[in-house]
Amino acid sequence: MKPSGNKGKVYLIGAGPGDPGLITLKGKECIEHADTIIYDYLAAPALLSHASPGAETIYVGKKGGDHTLSQEGINALIVEKASQGKTVARLKGGDPFIFGRGGEEVQELIEAGIPYEIVPGVTSAIAAPAYAGIPLTHRHFTSSVSIITGHEDPLKQESNIDWPLISKSTSTLVFLMGVKNLPRISEQLIRHGKAKETPVAIIQWGTTSKQKSVQGTLETIVKIAEEGKIKSPSVIVVGEVVSLKDKMKWFENRPLFGKRIVVTRAREQASDLLVRLNQLGAECIECPTIKVVPPEEPHLIKHAIEQIDSYSWIIFTSVNGVKFFFNALFELNLDVRVLGHLKTASIGPATAAALLNFGIKSDIIPESYQAESIIDAFRHHKMDGVKVLLPRAADARMILPVELRKMGAEVEEVKTYRTEIVQNSAETLLKSLEEQTVDLITFTSSSTVTNFKNLIPEKRFLDLMRGVTIACIGPVTADTARNSGLDVHIVSDTFTIPGLCEAIKNYYT
Repeated sequence: MKPSGNKGKVYLIGAGPGDPGLITLKGKECIEHADTIIYDYLAAPALLSHASPGAETIYVGKKGGDHTLSQEGINALIVEKASQGKTVARLKGGDPFIFGRGGEEVQELIEAGIPYEIVPGVTSAIAAPAYAGIPLTHRHFTSSVSIITGHEDPLKQESNIDWPLISKSTSTLVFLMGVKNLPRISEQLIRHGKAKETPVAIIQWGTTSKQKSVQGTLETIVKIAEEGKIKSPSVIVVGEVVSLKDKMKWFENRPLFGKRIVVTRAREQASDLLVRLNQLGAECIECPTIKVVPPEEPHLIKHAIEQIDSYSWIIFTSVNGVKFFFNALFELNLDVRVLGHLKTASIGPATAAALLNFGIKSDIIPESYQAESIIDAFRHHKMDGVKVLLPRAADARMILPVELRKMGAEVEEVKTYRTEIVQNSAETLLKSLEEQTVDLITFTSSSTVTNFKNLIPEKRFLDLMRGVTIACIGPVTADTARNSGLDVHIVSDTFTIPGLCEAIKNYYT
């Protein structure tokens, strides 16, 4: 994507309506390769996570009279950055050519002789109604749609909108940026012939976890919007298709819709939990309290691997244990063939699946996903004098090696990884708790609880946690949370990420 010559290139990208999942594949690719990203108020901040580590990001948002930079200033900035030979991703909410002033920016690029490409985006005019359950066309209602600016100055002498034409039309009418002018829009449509009983819906922050929608008629919608405290950014839909909304709405019906949930899991492991909670409707605040790092004495696991022929069993207690064990194995220029004589046990299906990725099927997977269950499973095996390798976390519970030794096993514990506190999550965490915008906090291990507690000022802990629901992945994590002074409301029966999400869903439904 790197342009040739002295001048850079600008990609004018439609960022979509708010849901970061609605960015196009090409839009994402442009963000990934950009030297500079210039983004708007309505461009989802999560999209910046696709940027390369060294990319420059510049916010130029404009909202309700509060302009970070004028349009002329934005045009000049884009030209300046591209003239420096940079690849520029100009990230605009919705679609850049639908009331996005993208045409003006392109004209400036043409004038400056700078190469450019247009990457269309999903416009809120289509997406917000779809997320509210409103099909803009329907064979029994209408076969056409009109997209209209709602941002016209109500004091100007002449309108660019042909009110008589659109009022008599059977098209679905979609007004963008029209909440402030809602009284004028309703009044003009009724004055020029639109029935006052015509259904109207307004969708605020469409496609995001803050989505809120109200509906009424041209006669009642102004009062309903005022009572519902509807503000910008919002999309107004006028037409008979609005009558389908109650039956077809889906986005706002999801069980965790509107809930703000803090995810404390290590960032590299959080994706599954984030995806599942988002699918259930939650807005996730990613605040990892731990990061997983190699052990302080990495030579110990390598030494154990060099003596691998002396072991009969190897027990993996976590996905991280599997990952770091095999990293050490491969660093010694060995592969899974040296493990062929071993029997294996895994705590939990995720750990067993991680092991299977290396071609090894677990001989023991206990029904319950904690150390006590694997101990019960070993009671069916003769362990007297059997040598067991236990690669696991530096701060793991002692119950497993203690109980195996009681059975006569020779257990060698080897620290394959450790967890460290993540300090840079503190600011985001404290701000959310202070603003009382957190509904629930998830804990997936005892270390996430301990480090979370260390991030919160002790004197403010009780006040900040008041009214916040706590969800833990199992009884061990829950006990750690209680011992740390937290009230635990949700404990999953199945100690897995899907089990935790199911428990949270059941709690709220």
